[in-house]
Amino acid sequence: MRKGRLARRFFFSFNEVVWMIKVIADTKEMLRDRIFLKKAVMIALPVALQGMLNTIVNLVDTMMIGQLGETTIAAVGLANKVFFVFSLLVFGVASGSGVLAAQYWGNQDEKNIRKVTGLALLIALAGSLFFVIPSVLCPWAVMRIFTNSEGAIQAGAVYLAVAALSYPFTALTNIYVAMLRAVGRVKAPVMISCMTILINISLNYTLIFGHFGAPRLGAQGAAIATLAARVVESGAILGVVYLTHSPIAGKFKELFGYSRAFVRQFAGTASPVIANEFIWGLGTTMYSLAYGRMGDNAVASITIATTIQDIVVVLFQGLSAATAVILGNEMGAGKLRQAEKYAKNFFILQFLVTLGAMGFCYGIREGIIGMYSISPEVAEDVNRCLIVFILYMPFKMFNFVNIVGVLRSGGDTKMCLILDTSGVWLIGVPMAFLGGLYLRQTIAVVYGMVMSEEIYKAVAGYLRYRQKKWLRNLAVELEG
Repeated sequence: MRKGRLARRFFFSFNEVVWMIKVIADTKEMLRDRIFLKKAVMIALPVALQGMLNTIVNLVDTMMIGQLGETTIAAVGLANKVFFVFSLLVFGVASGSGVLAAQYWGNQDEKNIRKVTGLALLIALAGSLFFVIPSVLCPWAVMRIFTNSEGAIQAGAVYLAVAALSYPFTALTNIYVAMLRAVGRVKAPVMISCMTILINISLNYTLIFGHFGAPRLGAQGAAIATLAARVVESGAILGVVYLTHSPIAGKFKELFGYSRAFVRQFAGTASPVIANEFIWGLGTTMYSLAYGRMGDNAVASITIATTIQDIVVVLFQGLSAATAVILGNEMGAGKLRQAEKYAKNFFILQFLVTLGAMGFCYGIREGIIGMYSISPEVAEDVNRCLIVFILYMPFKMFNFVNIVGVLRSGGDTKMCLILDTSGVWLIGVPMAFLGGLYLRQTIAVVYGMVMSEEIYKAVAGYLRYRQKKWLRNLAVELEG
């Protein structure tokens, strides 16, 4: 018996050593693959930079609005949950469409790229109306869904009624940016983001506090600034697309009018992604319903913590975008083995970046929290929420690259739908209400309970990745 236990222990130890040697060898090979690293950086960096710029705007917005008090922070944070769900719907349309566009670009099929662009625009713009109409006509009723604080309802309704008008412009911009990304045009959107961010921050400063002779509008001023920036941004994106004659710059007939085979493939690939993001977004909005009933301090804490953690999340949004585009291009060109190799490289790269991001987030947290005008109690809750986020980062960031990047790149979007929605609705939402309303735990404990869904998705998602059902050439399948 003893010899058997020793033999098993030696066997497991030997396997672990072999596994470590293989990981080290794969990491060295990935770092020496300059072609892969160049492709990854050329897409991931601009996407991450664009996300970082948007995060900086949100950070500055929250800081400026924070001067108006914690109730106003909570109000704007809850009002923006409407935009959050809407943006996830648009992201789903853009992401699902981007999967097809990237594979068509790998197959040099510009005709179908334009068809994808047109259908994505139709869906995204139509979807925006479902959010604009109730937010503009009855913003108070919408705010009551999230909170029972009358102060937060009043302040949030004023903000929401104006900010919602920006949603169609956001939809148009996001679709064109996703399509440009799929065909390798990633620099122009970053430049446009820089311009619109300056506009947004300048107008925020002017209209929130009433500088340069403008009226002091508070939260409503922030909404007007957002609307103005989005209008300029969408106009600039259209200018870039058509003035530079990009592959997605189609005429009306090229954008609209679809064959049955095309619609069938679009629906089979993109609709699960759209449903995924929308249903997942509704689920995460349910977290806000729980947080909103824990008090304004809890909402302010999670709002600030989320804004700060987005500084590092954008790195993985860029990495997952690069994963989807590069793997999609390779599979569309019929290079399935190369796509499989690149997928493994992206996981190694993700792990290395995660380690650095964990240290970075831990190091900056206190300095950024100190920039907010909040009570010591709220500041401590923000700090604890960020510690929870750091502990869960290895799981969360793996899920970004695996679900949004690898699995979606080959059209395995139904499994992505199952993973995301089951995680949020079967684990996240019950935990939010159990911890926040039944057990009455602190916001940091509740946040930790909610984030446990990331562990489930990481394990199940890895098993799905190993099955290799995502390795598909969608461009050839349509031709067939």
